[in-house]
Amino acid sequence: MYQLLKPLLFKFDPENVHYFVTRNLKRFNKMPGGTAISKAVWVSDDKRLEREVFGLKFKNPVGLAAGFDKNAEMIAEMGNLGFGFIEVGTVTPLPQPGNDKPRMFRLPVDEALINRMGFNNLGVDVAAERIAAYRKSLKAGQTALIIGGNIGKNKVTANEDAVSDYIKCFDRLFDVVDYFVVNVSSPNTPGLRALQEKEPLMNILNTLQQRNSKNGISRPILLKIAPDLTNEQLDDIADIVKQTGIAGIIATNTTISREGLTSKFKEETGGLSGRPLTKRSTEVISYLHKASGGSFPIIGVGGIHSAEDAVEKLNAGAVLVQLYTGFIYEGPGLIRRICKRLLS
Repeated sequence: MYQLLKPLLFKFDPENVHYFVTRNLKRFNKMPGGTAISKAVWVSDDKRLEREVFGLKFKNPVGLAAGFDKNAEMIAEMGNLGFGFIEVGTVTPLPQPGNDKPRMFRLPVDEALINRMGFNNLGVDVAAERIAAYRKSLKAGQTALIIGGNIGKNKVTANEDAVSDYIKCFDRLFDVVDYFVVNVSSPNTPGLRALQEKEPLMNILNTLQQRNSKNGISRPILLKIAPDLTNEQLDDIADIVKQTGIAGIIATNTTISREGLTSKFKEETGGLSGRPLTKRSTEVISYLHKASGGSFPIIGVGGIHSAEDAVEKLNAGAVLVQLYTGFIYEGPGLIRRICKRLLS
């Protein structure tokens, strides 16, 4: 069904299509029988798909990457499409509109997207309230999806004050999410990637780790990294994980590289995702896994457009995978195909 609709959807602005599709998906799930139909068509319910990672049990290893559900609007609906976990955000302490439109571009020939959204979101309070409402809506005996909170800083916050923004998001989401992701690798907030340097990054992660306890509970903290790091920088990342004791890494975010692109929007500024990132993100996963001796979990994301792409990420050292651009190009059937391949 999705593949029949895609040519029509791809004729319109991608950001507008996103909101059109998500609104109608919510409507469908509210219709009598809508949720049951969605689950019957898309969900792979098999105990063999379960994964236990950093103390959490995932229904299956295929998650929705941050950026799709920035404001925690689609948690139940994404679960009904078969995702084993979702990551909301990136959220910032204060609401912000993001960058000027147009700010998302399809590159169909390259099976890619370029976005320069700029952390557009309604603020951490809205996300926290919606996640809490989702949890309250669950029926007795119904298991909640694993939810990650991807946190960032507001554009107007100077880098030297960035840690305060991460603290605000961390404290506000602590009671409602299952794990955290520190995002310092988006190319769309000016100066943000400078926080990937060892000293400021250690400061942010150590500060959050010091606050990572409430009523005897702590949350896994992960770091999302760019695919554009050198091997020397990846060695630093592995060392940072060891020194700070964070739970793991998400590899990778979007890239600023434009190598090999042929589509007309290839010169647009922003982060590139999709098929051109497949190889590089897998290389980063493999390098970190080998360099660390497999001492910490890695969530693989970047250019997963087929079940084989997901398996390559897992074979390279990832323990879970996430989709975004591949989900847009291939539709929800991709989730089920990956799960089916993992069971074969």
